[in-house]
Amino acid sequence: MTSNKPVTLATRLGLAGVVFFGLAYMAPGIVQSTFGVVSEASHGVAPTAYLVATGAMLLTGLSYAALARRLPSAGSAYSYAGTLLGRGAGFLVGWVILLDYLFLPMVAWLIQSVYLNAQFPGVPIWGWLLLNIGLTTGINVLGIVLADRVNKALTVLALGGIVVSALVIVGYLVGRPAPELAPAIWNPGTSIVAVTSAAAIAAYSFLGFDAISTLSEETKNPRKTIPRGILLTLLIGGVIFVVVSGLMQLAHPGGTFEIADTAGYTISITTGGQMFADVLNLVGIVGGFASGLAIQATSSRLLYVMGRDGVLPGRLFGRLSHRFRVPWINVVLIGAIGLLATTLDIAQATSLINFGAFLAFTAVNISYVTLLWKTRKPVSLPLRVLASIPAVLGAIVDIVLLTQLHASAQAIGAVWLALGIGYLALVTRGFRRPVPKATEGGRSSSADGSEPEHAPLGVLKQEDDGIPDRV
Repeated sequence: MTSNKPVTLATRLGLAGVVFFGLAYMAPGIVQSTFGVVSEASHGVAPTAYLVATGAMLLTGLSYAALARRLPSAGSAYSYAGTLLGRGAGFLVGWVILLDYLFLPMVAWLIQSVYLNAQFPGVPIWGWLLLNIGLTTGINVLGIVLADRVNKALTVLALGGIVVSALVIVGYLVGRPAPELAPAIWNPGTSIVAVTSAAAIAAYSFLGFDAISTLSEETKNPRKTIPRGILLTLLIGGVIFVVVSGLMQLAHPGGTFEIADTAGYTISITTGGQMFADVLNLVGIVGGFASGLAIQATSSRLLYVMGRDGVLPGRLFGRLSHRFRVPWINVVLIGAIGLLATTLDIAQATSLINFGAFLAFTAVNISYVTLLWKTRKPVSLPLRVLASIPAVLGAIVDIVLLTQLHASAQAIGAVWLALGIGYLALVTRGFRRPVPKATEGGRSSSADGSEPEHAPLGVLKQEDDGIPDRV
């Protein structure tokens, strides 16, 4: 006998699960891969560049945390902008960030498969790709509980690899003349321009902290857990990036490398030997599986909310499986898109992402400022101005980062945005009709078509209208 009760996302995640998803998405081990490029760009002060990037991302993280407290929806930036800037703006924000959410899993799977092929050349890249996509898709289809357990185990493994690597570098430094700390933080060869440029590169390592907010409807007490999870993920990731890059910078003073892209691997060989470097590389690869798992899971939730609201076809994107309560069609679709990686290399694949992230970050900061100034509570003008400063600075930083993207990424992003505007015109019949939302034409995820159990995204409750409480 089939129940008429609407199928909703399963509320199972706690703070630890949320943070582990965020860390897996960010893949903190990436600091070992990007160190050489960041150190070269900063002229030998990589930890300073990562510290600046951490501060810059925290500005946007504060806006995400505050809005997640007020609007605990799986729609993330799409829901925030839709509620505070208008449904049209919300759709376009959701649309541009889809470019990242749809292709980031593909990039994660491709990078992992390339490294696995390098370590085990007997299996072709496409073989590793099929294995990675098949495993992550299967786990995500079987529900958030299984995905959470696997993600925690693999992320712990990856974090363990980072700790061991740091200890090995410390042991290497102890056995040598005491290195000078000051030049690794600032030296005569660097400049504010160089550090800023390097920080823009380092900021890409933080992409993914925002995806935590797409798990709001599967999290216990999301108004507290999600904001805390966002800030904890940023802080933990930032500490890892600064400390590990600092140790690596001490092990290799200066910003000159034979091959900057493989500097981290070279330092591992120098500090721990060839076998250690190979084992560490393998641990990083296996731990990287968690990144693809987390990205696919969170991406499928954004598609689900947009389908549930009716701005994307609800019968396809707005459905949940009755048994596992996950948007299984979206999970499978993202896995299918990942198969495109068989025809791309890493450079081509990465050119498809990042545009939407920084544009969405900008919109989230603007949404928070809008919330501050739309409040009906008696808030003094100085307090509004003071509370707006971090978000305004965050928006400026995000726009600067957007301009630093490669020309091909900007071009692809612009084309994708134009397609979104065209689709929006089609859905609204030439902008003559309002953009659909959950209470106006949005379809339920249940089989009988009844309304889903969630609050209308376009309405802020009276008690929620005001300057957000302290996280």
